[in-house]
Amino acid sequence: MSSILLSLSLVSSVLSYPSLRPRLDNGLAKTPHMGWNTYNHYSCSPNESIVRSNAQALVDLGLAELGYRYVTTDCGWTIADRLDDGSLTWNETLFPEGFPALGRYLHDLGLLFGVYQDSGIKLCGSPPDQVGSLFHEEQDARTFASWEVDSLKYDNCYSDAATDYPNVNYEPSTSPQPRFANMSRALAAQNRTILFQICEWGIDFPALWAPELGHSWRIGNDIIPEWQAIFRTLNQAVPQTSFAGPGQWPDLDMLEVGNGVFSIPEEQTHFSLWAILKSPLTIGAALNDDATSINADSLAILKQKDVISYNQDVLGVSATLRRRWTEEGYEVWSGPLSGDRTVAALINWRNETRDLTLHLPDIGLQHASTVKNIWAGSTAQNIRTAYTARVAGHGTILLELQDTTPSNYYPSTIFTKSTGNATMFQSIYGQTTSPNYNLTITLSKPPTTPTTITIHTHPTNQTTTVHIPPNTNEITTHLSLQAQPSNILTFISSTPISSLTITPPNGTYHPSTDFTVTGTADHTACKEGCLPVGSKITNILPNSTAYATIHSSRGAKYLEIDYVNNDVAFDSAWGWGSNSRNLTVSVNGETPVRVEVPLSGQHSELFGPGLGWWDTASFGVVVDGWKDGDNEIVVGNVGGEYGFQAFGADFVGVRVFE
Repeated sequence: MSSILLSLSLVSSVLSYPSLRPRLDNGLAKTPHMGWNTYNHYSCSPNESIVRSNAQALVDLGLAELGYRYVTTDCGWTIADRLDDGSLTWNETLFPEGFPALGRYLHDLGLLFGVYQDSGIKLCGSPPDQVGSLFHEEQDARTFASWEVDSLKYDNCYSDAATDYPNVNYEPSTSPQPRFANMSRALAAQNRTILFQICEWGIDFPALWAPELGHSWRIGNDIIPEWQAIFRTLNQAVPQTSFAGPGQWPDLDMLEVGNGVFSIPEEQTHFSLWAILKSPLTIGAALNDDATSINADSLAILKQKDVISYNQDVLGVSATLRRRWTEEGYEVWSGPLSGDRTVAALINWRNETRDLTLHLPDIGLQHASTVKNIWAGSTAQNIRTAYTARVAGHGTILLELQDTTPSNYYPSTIFTKSTGNATMFQSIYGQTTSPNYNLTITLSKPPTTPTTITIHTHPTNQTTTVHIPPNTNEITTHLSLQAQPSNILTFISSTPISSLTITPPNGTYHPSTDFTVTGTADHTACKEGCLPVGSKITNILPNSTAYATIHSSRGAKYLEIDYVNNDVAFDSAWGWGSNSRNLTVSVNGETPVRVEVPLSGQHSELFGPGLGWWDTASFGVVVDGWKDGDNEIVVGNVGGEYGFQAFGADFVGVRVFE
């Protein structure tokens, strides 16, 4: 049986759609906002004592000084009817001193006053009925400003008039955008700058319109107190990471850290990924009340200064999904930080402690002088090509990499060991097994007479001789490498070598139109999108395949498979909805490589072109079993009947690197 390595690499998530520039620029949310909210622990049953005691705890526990300052009372604070003048009021039983007094209390603590309202006729959590802001946006904005409110979380219940205002409607008759625009304009007309949090559960792909209206937008349905919600939310975040930036933040929902629903390693994973994806960090746990106080381990997670700094980094760039190994149960996210640093997170989806390895080229690097392992509290020096660490079940290896070199670049001062005329370059990364790597050799100084360099490659056992003309300090040739992180190149040369640059082959693209389908699978044209082919293969059920013959050489090959998935989890988010679809690939009858691909859609699932089903993303797999000559490649959905969704992702095409 050939060994098979599985990975996923999102190539800018979609092939041609740019990220948005900040549009609502009123000086707020230059970094993701941080705070505390009543909902995750107290649901729609807040009261004045709860809010005050937890607000005081933000200060007493040192959380406020770390940036957790917005204190928001979520659903349950108001009543069914407005006052005679049409204005909002609070439930006097629950908040006897009133909302203006609550705001003054928070401001006196150095905190910020957050309120919650709804773009429909009622608040979420009704019944008992609580009045919403639909048709009263200007009046309510004036009320909030008069109360000296600092932020507004604005929800989406009881809002669709055409269907008689149901509590929840995931397929509304019109986009929710105009209702949020009405409140955005009303807030902007006030003499007080108010943070605006758009909470419409990811309906109508708000990343395309929310940044011009508010400072954050919910990317999906509510987080639930179940571990699977982390996987579901991250799969939904994948096509939205490029939209993050100063003043506009994709909101992955409030934190469950401290609520006793996750283990400590799970809480570390949850907090790490929310932080590096630049989600607002809103604590949803009870910090201190008459019955509950947060445990020390969870509090330490919320106060981890390095992780907070990644979230608040001035660069404001989100981490992205770089690779995923579905069967092996782990994946890698990474992104840039200010000061030429990189943050990387390797998630262990298995519930077992084990050693996992980050290959630095997976995150665009070849070497790091310093690697800080945040949750392990350790630091390593001079890491070349790969870093291995132990990680608990459902935990995350969270790394900060400093003083790095880019992938494919090998300075001799870092990667070599020399003996006489022999110079050995170690830890050479091979993405794919191929004789077609480009090798550029840079000499320390050009020779004055013609000379030669002999190159021995291990483990391919290839020997190559390169002729160097006089007065030349750089020469390029072809090189053979295997798909592994530990190739070795030995150079026999009288002229010292300064560095190597090794780039993999460009690959050959094979569109889905070249594939023959079986079973229910079907070729489907896209009027626009499904790049770069303009069509795709759909309805890939477990008994369906798409196959083609591809000429190649032997070895383990790296493939990039273009796919489409916009199977957004709305109703299913309350169970095991995952925002993913299964896809498999096999070569010459070998065991299929399986991956649960995340969402690719960057258009509205209701009104956009192709309803988000024309947006292409890519995942990478290294598949062994290729032979010299013709090879049969099969794209399918093996095991799909046991997964989250019986249908496989749609298939657009595949690039084979050889």
